[in-house]
Amino acid sequence: MKPKVMIILGSASDINIAKKSISVLEELKIPYDLKVASAHRTHEKVKQIVTESTKQGIEVFIGIAGLAAHLQGIIAAHTHKPVIGVPVNVKIEGLDALFASVQTPFPTPVASVGIDRGENGALLAAQIIAIYDLELRERISKYRSNFYKKLEEDELKIQTDIYGEHYCPNKIDIPKIIKKEFPKSSTHDKVPDVAIIPGSYSDMKLAKKTSMFLDRVGITYDMNIISPIRYPERFEEYMLNMNEVKVFITISGLTAHVSGAVVALTEKPVIGVPNPQKLNGFDTLLAMVNMPPGVPVGTVGIGNSGNAGVLASEMIGIGDEKIGEQVNKLKTQYNDYVK
Repeated sequence: MKPKVMIILGSASDINIAKKSISVLEELKIPYDLKVASAHRTHEKVKQIVTESTKQGIEVFIGIAGLAAHLQGIIAAHTHKPVIGVPVNVKIEGLDALFASVQTPFPTPVASVGIDRGENGALLAAQIIAIYDLELRERISKYRSNFYKKLEEDELKIQTDIYGEHYCPNKIDIPKIIKKEFPKSSTHDKVPDVAIIPGSYSDMKLAKKTSMFLDRVGITYDMNIISPIRYPERFEEYMLNMNEVKVFITISGLTAHVSGAVVALTEKPVIGVPNPQKLNGFDTLLAMVNMPPGVPVGTVGIGNSGNAGVLASEMIGIGDEKIGEQVNKLKTQYNDYVK
């Protein structure tokens, strides 16, 4: 058995966050490895781990670090495989680590999850690997269904403790969503690899930048402006029709409801791009990245939709050698150009 996920800790003190990741990987039966290496104190060790692991078949990297948290970016600099960042709360509530993890430059994306959310980092890694692994996808589905059962149990427990004179509980039947076949269209002769979902017309500029990298590596995509708040029924219908795409990219501003709505209705990887419409995008970033356990959104930097395109390509590239080679080539060319 060879590992598919490599967890790298910036410090041994991050082990409690790593244990959250390990718990999920164990439950989903995904082989993994774990190393401790600092981006600042043992730079060469990080480089060696990443380059050798990439050659040996690691499919996803998880970097867990606090403070300046440059570890995740250094990992991304030395591989064309997807990199997930888990910022750790060491100082100032982990915001320093979050910003260092998420704000990496093009074309070195890090799919950042919430502060201390090691379990979401591992679940996102599982979703990426499950793009090409149906059995794993079924295990993920079962894993997520347990959250639903727990919430039902918690609701029942709360209800039994309510003794208000005017408490009148209603029984509500919750319908199950039935998946539909993707409709053939004149623009696609097959299901697109990626669904790009801008929440409004103001997000289209970023959406077009996302599609530029996908075009370069030959990845098919669908792009549809749709708001889960303004058009909830149309949104759900779209998600049902897109159930067989490999990756979702959401682009939105303000409270970033698009990413949360998408991740609630799919078990595929979801990438989030915060659009800075107000507050320099901080409201959108925090609403997008700090998802609760079980529903990770791999968030890239504020306004950095180009990185979303690279990240989606890296995810698809783990099971498509041609795409993977193309991504590696383009990243190398760009880095050489910058030099």
